[in-house]
Amino acid sequence: MERKTILTGDRPTGQLHLGHYVGSLKNRVRFQDEYRCFFIIADLHMLTTKPTKNDIEAIADNARAITLDYLSCGIDPAKSTIYLQSAVPEIFELDLYFEMLVTVPRLQRVPSLKDMAQNAGIEEMPLGLLGYPVLQAADILLPRAHLVPVGKDNESHVEVAREIAKRFNFLYGEVFPVPEVLVGDVPTLVGTDGKAKMSKSLGNAILLSDDAKTVEKKVRGMYTDPNRVSADIPGTVEGNPVFAYHEIFNPNKAEVEDLKARYRTGKVGDVEVKEKLAQALNAFLDPFRERREKASQKSGWSDEVIWDGVQAMRAEARQTLQEVRKAMGISSVWNRISRKAEDSRKKREKTAQP
Repeated sequence: MERKTILTGDRPTGQLHLGHYVGSLKNRVRFQDEYRCFFIIADLHMLTTKPTKNDIEAIADNARAITLDYLSCGIDPAKSTIYLQSAVPEIFELDLYFEMLVTVPRLQRVPSLKDMAQNAGIEEMPLGLLGYPVLQAADILLPRAHLVPVGKDNESHVEVAREIAKRFNFLYGEVFPVPEVLVGDVPTLVGTDGKAKMSKSLGNAILLSDDAKTVEKKVRGMYTDPNRVSADIPGTVEGNPVFAYHEIFNPNKAEVEDLKARYRTGKVGDVEVKEKLAQALNAFLDPFRERREKASQKSGWSDEVIWDGVQAMRAEARQTLQEVRKAMGISSVWNRISRKAEDSRKKREKTAQP
């Protein structure tokens, strides 16, 4: 039985963090033996909010860093295809076809686009940002993905891809599977500030590449119960990001429950709770660090992984585009014109002969 396909990825705006891992990366590692996996470094999507020359010049280094993050998580390039979006020109063509299958009002109802514009300080919505979900649909459907592991904020984008796949299949015939979305066990991980979801740009992230001392420093500065000014005052566990992280990353559940009970009764200080969390996080990240170190010792390996992935994805893309053009009848348009032109030229040349 032929394996089904997964497509997901990340914009190369910086290194990945724990929120990326629990939101999507964990599922990528989990499914790479079961599915054909395509992981896109989405530099074209990055241009929607970061189009400056400096941003573009940073793409190559950021792509290498993301690839190292992937390898450190346990993603195996022998099992998964990691590639750079802009190096696959077939994406542009499929994106154009899909633009004809969705309306502007439909895209304006995608809730995350306004948030993206606001976070980027954009006052008026650029066409490229409005079309972000359409380009994402091209990413998803180019390898004909069946499953898309994403964070909660991208769920609405996948719904647009589902609608486009259905619309294309209705108009032209069955070419694309209708992809399913897979949201991680932790759809949104709150940042260390306790105010917003984890984001490197907000300075509230613990990176997958952070060393042990950096993790300890970030955990010490984490937001806790603001009403608890001393260790003997009962504290609130619910909504406390320190305990949220304990729930997710500390495998010692007995320790977590003990800390919760003592915290609620004012019998443990924030220092101890944070120290235990730092230990749990560093134990969690130690295997990542070992794999990262091994990958970093192979000079140029990240570039090779991306290059090999681009070749594999382009082969996949050419096959899909061939089927798309055939289903739409686009390929036959030029074939008919070129045959007619060739026949006409031959007749004219034959008539002109003495």
